[in-house]
Amino acid sequence: MFTHTMLVSFENQISDPDLDQFLFDIEKSMKETGVVRRYSARRHVPVAGEEAIPAFIATAVLEFGVDTVEDLATMFAAPGAGEVIHTWQARHPYKVAWVNHETGA
Repeated sequence: MFTHTMLVSFENQISDPDLDQFLFDIEKSMKETGVVRRYSARRHVPVAGEEAIPAFIATAVLEFGVDTVEDLATMFAAPGAGEVIHTWQARHPYKVAWVNHETGA
């Protein structure tokens, strides 16, 4: 099994309802590929003083589990993903970091 872990960092504060909708839209576009076996999304838990550290601090972390490397490629080509990305980038600019990694069965 493989996991696509995505860290999303919005440039400005985003409301809870907007973040919920963003996470839903991403989840929906990925699940529509038919290859996602596991999904989770969690919000960042801020710690006092962390903003002073020169690091990429995510707003949320998303994880998508798939069976094969080919399934990872299918997710990256998800038909609805481009529209979701462009829509949300226009509303609330954000940056993304990710890693694809093997996970236990």
